[in-house]
Amino acid sequence: MASILPAALGGGESDRVLKSMDANRYATKKTIAQGMLDIALLTANASQLKYILQVGEKHEFYTLMLTLISISIILQVTAAMLAVILSLVNFHKGKLQQQVANLLNHFSLGFVVMALFCDIIKMNFGLDPAVPYIHS
Repeated sequence: MASILPAALGGGESDRVLKSMDANRYATKKTIAQGMLDIALLTANASQLKYILQVGEKHEFYTLMLTLISISIILQVTAAMLAVILSLVNFHKGKLQQQVANLLNHFSLGFVVMALFCDIIKMNFGLDPAVPYIHS
């Protein structure tokens, strides 16, 4: 196989360059970024919950928004707990551990998708001021 590096670097150098691309490091960075996004979404939901509770029943969709925000927060926290449990499962030990890890992974993904669905529905109803204009 021809080296893509200049001849001056030699064949051994190209092997070292390819080895420096560590898959574990990439996966770790990706997981950290995903965790930060999850925290941002949870923080946004907490802020929206605070707003809805402050406005109260004056908001046109108070019950719907309160329900969707609460469900979304519960699903996000549950998915986070499943992710922690999943990180503790050693799926290299045997078939049962692999099945448990797969099951936990599927449930976690399902909870995240349901939370996303709640957030999409919630954003369509918006968090505009409850009383945009006063009728005279």
